[in-house]
Amino acid sequence: MENVKNLNWDSFGKLRISLTRVLSLGNGIIKRHCKIWAFQSLNVVVAIGSFISFFLAISCVYLYLFPGSRHVIRSYGISEPASVVKKCNVFEGRWIPDESYPLYNASQCPFAERGFNCLANGRRDRGYTKWRWKPKNCEIPRFDARTVLEKLRGKRVVFVGDSLSRTQWESLICLLMTGVDDKKSVYEVKGNKITKKIRFLGVRFSSFDLRIDFYRSVFLVQPSSVPSRAPKRVKTTLRLDLLDDINKEWIDSDVLIFNSGHWWTPSKLYEIGWYFQVGKALKLGMPISTAFKKALNTWATWVETKVNTNRTSVFFRTFESAHWSGKNRNVCKVPRRPWSNTRGRDRSLISDAIIKVVKKMRVPVNVLHVTRMGAFRSDGHVGSWSENPSVPDCSHWCLPGVPDMWNEILFSHLLAMNSVSLQ
Repeated sequence: MENVKNLNWDSFGKLRISLTRVLSLGNGIIKRHCKIWAFQSLNVVVAIGSFISFFLAISCVYLYLFPGSRHVIRSYGISEPASVVKKCNVFEGRWIPDESYPLYNASQCPFAERGFNCLANGRRDRGYTKWRWKPKNCEIPRFDARTVLEKLRGKRVVFVGDSLSRTQWESLICLLMTGVDDKKSVYEVKGNKITKKIRFLGVRFSSFDLRIDFYRSVFLVQPSSVPSRAPKRVKTTLRLDLLDDINKEWIDSDVLIFNSGHWWTPSKLYEIGWYFQVGKALKLGMPISTAFKKALNTWATWVETKVNTNRTSVFFRTFESAHWSGKNRNVCKVPRRPWSNTRGRDRSLISDAIIKVVKKMRVPVNVLHVTRMGAFRSDGHVGSWSENPSVPDCSHWCLPGVPDMWNEILFSHLLAMNSVSLQ
């Protein structure tokens, strides 16, 4: 992300030299005009020369400071302590073994859902917890729970999406719990047990006046009743032109993280009687990919018109790689080590749609492009180590595990860029 504040004094020295040359050029132009057009008023020549010099100087300054167009999608850069500030795309890299991981024990975190605690559910190998994401050209600072807690004092962080969003929410809470002395000062605001059956879960860190909330909204748009005269196969509709009716509860936040995608499949829509609707019109033949893009545009309009992005840092996480195999994609085999390559799972039509929509937005929104980094981690899934081992799971992740790295990237970026007010 290009940022004027990253320019150092050497850069401004070069800029001063450039401006001096431009102004000298302007003076030369003035002198030549005076010789050729001596019969004209000296005042007119000076005025024209000054205008040209000013125009050239302004053009030079603009091109120097803004060499390219500003994109709404921000490339994530982690600053290195060097004389020249370097940036890199933290989503381009590889997983490396690191014995200092994991950063927490899920069994000691009361907010880690039992279904994601693979070690507690009988998984014997711990190797999947010992990997760290290493970008090609920089390092991601190690997550310092106490520092993050202090920076987030008095703030509200909100996650909105499906169960993968809830996993990231649980991961963040467990990471932050390691920086809290009095564990009893952290509690679910309504006394609820962490479960997938509740639409809202909120955890308060009372010593820091910090809230970390989760809202279950798997489609982001609003389910609706069936219109009159609809075919019998239509049991429910998704209003692609209306955001989920709980959207007002998301607005008052300092960090807002969205995800969606895993429910946009025939098995979770058409096959159970869910179809699409825009206004009063039922869209029976609309492809799921088209409907998803329409829903994303509805979300984008909502962000642009309802969210104060001067206060709220908005993120959208891309599709998280699943690792089902077999002819019908119903076989779940969890190896002991990450894959050495992505095997084609580093691209996703859902992720592409998210990036395309965000790129066109008129307000700053950040894309957490985790698709590729997750593609290697076939070893990190829940598999048969869940509360229901008879139903294998190659979509969700064990905790601790891959979602912890999403949070490390998210908060290293926020703190480095001062996206959360640090005053």
